[in-house]
Amino acid sequence: MLSLSHDFADAVPALATPWTAAPAPEARLLVLNDELADALGLDVAFLRSPEGVQTLVGAAVPEGARPVAQAYAGHQFGGFSPRLGDGRALLLGELRAPDGALRDLHLKGSGATPYARAGDGLAAVGPMLREYVMSEAMHALGIPTTRSLAVVATGNEVQREAPLAGAVLVRTAASHLRVGSVEYARGTGDVAVLRGVVDYAIARHHPQVAGDDLPALGLFRAVVAAQADLVARWMLVGFIHGVMNTDNVTLSGETIDYGPCAFLDAYDPATVFSSIDTAGRYAYGNQPYIAEWNLARLAEAMLPLFDDDLEGAVALAQEALAAFRPLFAQARSAGMRRKLGLGHTALSDDEVEALAGEFHELLERTRADYTSTFRALSEAARGDATALEQALGSDAALGAWLERWRAHAPDPAAMDAANPIYIPRNHLVEEALAAATAGDLEPLGWLTTVLSTPFTQRSGAERYAEPAGADFVAGYRTFCGT
Repeated sequence: MLSLSHDFADAVPALATPWTAAPAPEARLLVLNDELADALGLDVAFLRSPEGVQTLVGAAVPEGARPVAQAYAGHQFGGFSPRLGDGRALLLGELRAPDGALRDLHLKGSGATPYARAGDGLAAVGPMLREYVMSEAMHALGIPTTRSLAVVATGNEVQREAPLAGAVLVRTAASHLRVGSVEYARGTGDVAVLRGVVDYAIARHHPQVAGDDLPALGLFRAVVAAQADLVARWMLVGFIHGVMNTDNVTLSGETIDYGPCAFLDAYDPATVFSSIDTAGRYAYGNQPYIAEWNLARLAEAMLPLFDDDLEGAVALAQEALAAFRPLFAQARSAGMRRKLGLGHTALSDDEVEALAGEFHELLERTRADYTSTFRALSEAARGDATALEQALGSDAALGAWLERWRAHAPDPAAMDAANPIYIPRNHLVEEALAAATAGDLEPLGWLTTVLSTPFTQRSGAERYAEPAGADFVAGYRTFCGT
């Protein structure tokens, strides 16, 4: 059996609307994350049982649970929406994992709520399986993320451009508190509601700041640090979130919402895959700047808790936000040291950045594949630059760069642990999702298995390491899945 608490609903009732999931007339388990279930202390056999499947779609409410739809606001593509919220999702409740951590158990695609804004509240199999694949791949890459416990087919028909089979994603998270949660609380005009959300975020995610003279400012600084580290990690593996609205920025520092996300193929900072990002606002290379912009919106929402004097509050917010760029640069440089195998050297950050910058210029000039080219550096450090030369062509600058880099005796074993062989290649994700929506889950199973150990070579998995062809890359677009 499953027992849940209702911490969020108790702590911030102004942001919690009691609700129930829509019926799932033919609930059927498509995938269950046994490893995650074990880590959460859940009974896998129960989750696979008919009663367990009904629990996973919200039809059977677990003991102690009080499901709620969460309210939040958000800046979407720069424009403010004061009332968004869980339009097609429910927080079933929280569970205490064996390691002591409190984790949300959350449904996506569970039916329309009061925040649905005329939507049907449902989700299709393909987009829910996409989030399953992508979030678990990010976890395996060592990147903080919400995780996917299960995807359950509902038996509902979802009307989009064409009728699609419906599904519910069961997601876990450190919490679903986001920048938009604070924006919504500020929008109520009630400082007590704002303080309640901030106090709950401190207790849930950053208790070390509770004793600060200004705990709210301590929370803001902690979120700035968490987001600087998170986005640096995205950049280091070539991940493009695709929809970095403030309602998709967590206070915990976890990646959330895998709608139009994708990974780089050919290296180009201007890369955009999302069909709705027509202006390139959330392009790969823009992500650090957008993260900083989103954090500025968080600061604006929190100003009443920084100082009663607006000018003083703004000054404190600006000082705290100014830490983002050096923190991001520090996290990126540390990651680039690992990717270049230079962690053991006495090179300064500036020297590492110079080497990294020149290598990225080579990648961009030759439109080389980001992931496989970085991985090829390991063999180049061992003395065989064949794969690297094949990736970068006959660029005249490569030889000089290799000579400077090798002079620092890069560590290939360290590079193998930092540069993945396998990422969710866009063409392979689409291939697996197409098969799954047609009823064949085997390609999805193979893909998730390979992605679970992204740094380890697997015999027979060569195609999972290969980039897509130029024709696929040129025409590839992702969609939000709503």
